[in-house]
Amino acid sequence: MPTHAAKPFDSEALRSDFPILKTKTKGGPLAYFDSAATAQKPSSVIEAIHRFYSQENASIHRGIYDLASEATLAYEKARETLAQFINAQASHELTFVRGTTEGINLIAQTWGRQNLKAGDTLLLTRMEHHANIVPWQLLAEEKGFNIEVVPVNPAGELEMDAFETLLKEHPVKLVALTHVSNALGTINPVKDIVKKAHAAGALVLLDGAQAIPHFRVDVQDLDCDFYAFSGHKLFGPTGIGCIWAREEIWKPLPPYQGGGAMIQRVSFEGTTYQDAPVRYEAGTPHIAGALGMTAVVDYLTQWDASSLEAHEHKLLEYATAKLQEVPTLKIIGTAKEKVSVISFVMDAAHPHDLATILNEEGVAIRAGHHCCMPLMRHFGVAGTARASFAFYNTEAEVDRLVTGLHKAKDLFNV
Repeated sequence: MPTHAAKPFDSEALRSDFPILKTKTKGGPLAYFDSAATAQKPSSVIEAIHRFYSQENASIHRGIYDLASEATLAYEKARETLAQFINAQASHELTFVRGTTEGINLIAQTWGRQNLKAGDTLLLTRMEHHANIVPWQLLAEEKGFNIEVVPVNPAGELEMDAFETLLKEHPVKLVALTHVSNALGTINPVKDIVKKAHAAGALVLLDGAQAIPHFRVDVQDLDCDFYAFSGHKLFGPTGIGCIWAREEIWKPLPPYQGGGAMIQRVSFEGTTYQDAPVRYEAGTPHIAGALGMTAVVDYLTQWDASSLEAHEHKLLEYATAKLQEVPTLKIIGTAKEKVSVISFVMDAAHPHDLATILNEEGVAIRAGHHCCMPLMRHFGVAGTARASFAFYNTEAEVDRLVTGLHKAKDLFNV
């Protein structure tokens, strides 16, 4: 990782690093407010992927020729870089997966399959992404364990009293929750949750897909047991992500998938497997994706993290105030602790219609249930319009969003 002094926030210089932001649309320059779905990529990441395929491409771990050896070293260096980025104790605690979804499925099918049984309880929360609900439901149908759900209050915050009651009243083996809500932007009090869960004898899995793009994550400080995140939400490639687990948890777990690379020896009489993390990386991995992730970390660590966070927080406050001035608009999710994500609805205007109108203005937002149907039902809506910001967004772009919403208000006479 870079050791040079971090640069303070510079909007113009930073935006110039993202080529897609130069895109011209129907309404003028692209104003991209869908980073919670997938973040845009700096040139250095794009170039790292292009360089691999054009100059460095080779399969890893088994070739003895120079190109293969160099690719293997670069791939394992990427693992070290990502492990350092989240302050893991060792690089072999980190496994490459296709993204947060596969990371959670991996834990469900390894730790969960081995440890959850009839009579046990798994705790989820009402604000979970479907990727942290469905894998556990599939396993619960087979194993017979119970799933309990921590409710949320009208502001979109977890009801911590209810969480503590559920811990006391049920034999909880695992608490699996999102670090930051993708639909609301709520930052959950995960350190407090981990402490209370551990005191009750439960492990904790954190879905970090929406947290790690907004602030630095330290898994040792969080003291969680599993942490999953995706590359494409962290300004990196699609199809790559990481699942971290403590070494003592990884060691006894069975493989998730079978195939090449993850084995020591294969015969028709039986097979022995590599140690973690290789035993969980069957087949040829997304090598270019891993190298793209190295480039992401190199890019992010050249900037002062606190100044990037401060810009996003200022943008959130500015956008919140401006949106509240739009007649009939209601913000869904008003937690005290939030990242720069705002979900909203407007009277008589379907979220998809709002997204369509804004698209004509060159403003890209997300509309729908955001893979959080239970949370949408809690708020009594089918879906919301969602504007999610990154450090490359500006107040001028927010003004274009607000102007577009005023046009929608006039169009629908609301």
